[in-house]
Amino acid sequence: MNDMTQAAPAKPKPRSRPQVMKLTDAAAARINELTKRADSEIVGLRVGVKNGGCAGQSYTVEYAHEIRPTDEVVEDKGVKILVDPKAVLFLLGTEMDYKADKMQAQFVFNNPNQISACGCGESVQLKPAKV
Repeated sequence: MNDMTQAAPAKPKPRSRPQVMKLTDAAAARINELTKRADSEIVGLRVGVKNGGCAGQSYTVEYAHEIRPTDEVVEDKGVKILVDPKAVLFLLGTEMDYKADKMQAQFVFNNPNQISACGCGESVQLKPAKV
């Protein structure tokens, strides 16, 4: 045996990744309710960020009928959130909540990457998370 036949070095273990988002109990209950009463089968809600609005960006929430290969899948409190890969750095560390009062009901994003929001509350300015 010569020095050229050494065993290959062991692959390093993959680094654990932080969960992109977490849900409050109220958000999880609302997602569970929406999933059960949807007109067609859905696997969860897809969450993302799009450009637009007076502050520059806004959150998007829609039914997800399938899990795309590029989706970041977040399972929390028994429900699934699928995060658009282009939004991951903007949503890292975000808590998704659900608030309802006499005038409105909506998902609310408590996002540490949010710099500002417009007066009407429909759009936000986000910075990418530092990883």
